[in-house]
Amino acid sequence: MKHELEEGEIVLCTVDKIVGTTVFVKLENDGEQFHIDKGNSDNRLEGTITMSEISPGRIRNLREFVSPGKKIACKILKIQGDRIYLSLRRVKQNEKKELLDKISKEKSFQAILKTVLRENFEDTIEKIQKNYSLTNFFSEIKENSKILEKYVNKEYADKIKKIIESKKEKPKEIKQFFKFSNKSNNGMILIKRILLDSIKNSKCKISYIAAGRYRISIQGENLKELGSHMNSALTFIEKEAKKNKCFYEAEK
Repeated sequence: MKHELEEGEIVLCTVDKIVGTTVFVKLENDGEQFHIDKGNSDNRLEGTITMSEISPGRIRNLREFVSPGKKIACKILKIQGDRIYLSLRRVKQNEKKELLDKISKEKSFQAILKTVLRENFEDTIEKIQKNYSLTNFFSEIKENSKILEKYVNKEYADKIKKIIESKKEKPKEIKQFFKFSNKSNNGMILIKRILLDSIKNSKCKISYIAAGRYRISIQGENLKELGSHMNSALTFIEKEAKKNKCFYEAEK
């Protein structure tokens, strides 16, 4: 099954080389075939990141952020013919976490299939990927295990199901550090009110670290929902910070 790359998508990349202020990367596909839905374009596994899309603010040494061989999560900004333009700085912490969680699940599922199927592993993966991504297939069989028997015999299917059922998922957690301060006389009271209001209707927790530095975190099962709650809280804090002349900065 070809994966249609889309603008706005988060993808895992490996830094290939740095030429001047441009970073060239290769998109990791982890067994899935990437495809660009752009007319007659074929598979494209290379992309570029300009210096302005590496990190906000001034960059003194590009190699502090990227170096050949380093794996990074990037957002697709634009697909133009056979060119893929990417951004590192626009990837939110929860988006990176979600991508890495997805890749981890795919690798875990592949390991299960390889253990059970052995020499039939590659043929089975090929058949599955004609209809599903590995992530979607894994989710589907957790809901309806009978789907497995379309690709493997019942004996294999039962073994795979048994292993999957034995692996209970731990609650997921995402967190973000940020700096928040106000120098007015009632600054601490103002900050406390804003922080409490930001998490009023969510399961987010905010902890004070030191010197105006805080951590916001949330636990649960669905990374997208967790990310949505956290982004909502951080957006509220940023908005209130501007309104009340506070200093706010989310850490990368």
